[in-house]
Amino acid sequence: MAKYMLLIYGNYEQWNAMSPEQSEAHMAAHGTFQATAGTKLVDGAQLAPESMATTVRSDGADGVTITDGPFLETKEALGGYYVIDASDLDEAIKAASMLPEVRASHSGVEIRPVVENG
Repeated sequence: MAKYMLLIYGNYEQWNAMSPEQSEAHMAAHGTFQATAGTKLVDGAQLAPESMATTVRSDGADGVTITDGPFLETKEALGGYYVIDASDLDEAIKAASMLPEVRASHSGVEIRPVVENG
């Protein structure tokens, strides 16, 4: 069994513009995903908007530079994640395909294997 991170990207303006009914259906789809994943769901969380992000990078002189917000301007921002156990990439794709962001016009899900050192 391997771990995969499902990175959920989308447009916060679009998410915030959902009607109460759309938002309820969206959250219900996440509930269905979580229930279906069961014990294969290792972790997951919704993230605060990208405007709340802080980026830390090298300043090139053995120090750091701190920037408010994300490093790049983009229409899609990382909005949340899940970590799942899956037997292979095909199983991870099948799981990710259940997420409502896969079918929304403004969002998507990136799948990355988790490297386990040690």
